Amino acid sequence: MKTFGLVGYPLGHSFSKKFFTEKFENEGLTDHQYINFEIDSIARFASIFDQYDNIAGLNCTIPYKQQIMTFLNEIDDEARQVGAVNTVKIMNTPQGMRLKGFNTDIIGFERSIKPMLGPQHKKALILGTGGASKAVKHVLSKLGITYVSASIENELFENEIRYDAIDEAFIKDHLVIVNATPLGTFPHNDTCPQIPYNAITENHVLFDLVYNPDVTLFMQKGAEKGAKTKNGLEMLHGQALAAWEIWNR
Repeated sequence: MKTFGLVGYPLGHSFSKKFFTEKFENEGLTDHQYINFEIDSIARFASIFDQYDNIAGLNCTIPYKQQIMTFLNEIDDEARQVGAVNTVKIMNTPQGMRLKGFNTDIIGFERSIKPMLGPQHKKALILGTGGASKAVKHVLSKLGITYVSASIENELFENEIRYDAIDEAFIKDHLVIVNATPLGTFPHNDTCPQIPYNAITENHVLFDLVYNPDVTLFMQKGAEKGAKTKNGLEMLHGQALAAWEIWNR
C-alpha cells in the first residue's frame, strides 16, 4: 500500500485526508491510502517511518511547518525563502531515503489570485502577520506588488502597521486586501478584520484565506462595494494538487 499523510497537531477533520481519499477513490488508486499523522511533538516525526515503510509523500500543517525543516535533507529554494514547508517528497536513493521540502501554499495562492489582478493592482494590504501570511508575502513580491501587513502584536517589524493606522485613504491606495487571519471562520461567521470597508471600490480585490463559510463577512462587505472577492478553497485545492504533482514527478 502506497502511503501518503498529513503531519500536524491537532488534526481533527483535515481537508487533506478527505481530499486525497476521495481522489484515490475517484481515480481507482486502490493501492493508495492517506493517513493523519497526529503527533504531539515534532520529535516523534521519525517514528512515522518506523510505523510505515512505504510512505511516498507527506503534507505538513500547523504547528510544524517550520520545525519540520530540520528533519529534511533538502529544501526547495522558494520554501527556504518563505521559511515554511507544507509538502515533503520522499526519495529512495542508493544512499538511502532522502526528504525534500516544498511550500505548495505558494503555488496555490499564486494560481488562485493571479487571474483577479490587473495593472492597477500595485499595492496590497495583508491582514495578519502569522504563518499563513508568509506565502502571501512571497507571491505578492514575486508578482511585483508591494505590501504592508496589519499586526496586532506589540512589536512592529518592517512593512507592518497597526489596524488603527488603516484609514480610508490607506484603503483607497491599497487595491489588494488579503485576509490572512482566521477571523470569519465557521462557527464565528459574524467576525471579520476591522478595517474601513466604506473605502472599498469596484477596483479592489479582496482575497480571504478562510474557506468555511463559502462567503465570509470580509468578502460580503467587499462585494457590497463592488470588489472582486474569493475565498481560500481554490488555493487549498491548488496546494493539494501541487503536492500531488511533486510526489509523482
